[in-house]
Amino acid sequence: MKKFTVLFTSSGRRVSLIQHFKDTLLNLNLNGKIITTDLKRTSPARFIADEHVTVPRVSSEYYISTLIHICREHNVSLIVPLIDTELGVLSQNKEIFEEIGVTVLVSSPYVNEICFDKRKTAQFFIEAGIDTPIEYDVQEVINQGSIAYPYLIKPAKGSSSVGVYKINNKKELEFFYEYLNEPVLQELVVGEEYTIDVLTDFNGEVITAVPRLRMETRAGEVSKGMTVRNFRLIEKAKEVVAKLPGAVGCITLQCFLTENNEVKFTEINPRFGGGFPLSLEAGADFPRHLIESLLGVKSDLDVNKWRDGLVMLRYDDAIFVNWNEIND
Repeated sequence: MKKFTVLFTSSGRRVSLIQHFKDTLLNLNLNGKIITTDLKRTSPARFIADEHVTVPRVSSEYYISTLIHICREHNVSLIVPLIDTELGVLSQNKEIFEEIGVTVLVSSPYVNEICFDKRKTAQFFIEAGIDTPIEYDVQEVINQGSIAYPYLIKPAKGSSSVGVYKINNKKELEFFYEYLNEPVLQELVVGEEYTIDVLTDFNGEVITAVPRLRMETRAGEVSKGMTVRNFRLIEKAKEVVAKLPGAVGCITLQCFLTENNEVKFTEINPRFGGGFPLSLEAGADFPRHLIESLLGVKSDLDVNKWRDGLVMLRYDDAIFVNWNEIND
């Protein structure tokens, strides 16, 4: 049995995704294990991993050296980062890990730079000829007394829909312009909101795309969703990712489908999204495809044969542990 260890960084609450990777190693008859890291000892995903390591903050000068030590100690094959703030630093240090035989599931530094800043994302869409909401200069709108309300305002480097507000009038705009850090003002698009999970291989080739209708969200993450085999959305999503230089792994897109059948893209997150378990359950087994690809195994898996109309209704669950298990 070939050894194959997967390290999940910033594992947090991503229990179902990590459990699937764990099951995949078993199903592929790999002698592997799951390692998780997090800043906190109370990370729920810790308790489904084979081993867990508490690490410094991503911004720490010791973060990369700590991960390298973990990789060497546990003979790690693949690193899967799970939050936005670490994608840039891991992409910039990708070659260091490759030198010790570790693959990092992360896109190029340029892709992460585009995706982390909403202003650069919008500029990428415009330059690539991809339809996206119109962006406005806040001061110009305030000074001109625009009557084209409502708008949408959000922080340039935000995530999980934190700090995203509908702006109904000048008074609200003036308040949130001062309240938010580096605010971006956009056209408010009306339509169905979708997340699209796009799989790319380690050479950047687009393999498949799975649109998920965002039926209901909570704290910025989808709580109710449904897979929709809409070929217009699928082809548009593939077009977007194909234009990203150095995209690798799961690329998560956000877009709106308007009443006029226009597809307007708003965000790109180059990692597994929080709602990805829906695509996974529908049959789009990205983890298995990536692992088999990395091992050079010819697979009988067809990730395009995912189930249309599968609905996900999420609910709260919990892991119960003794206090001494957290602090051991």
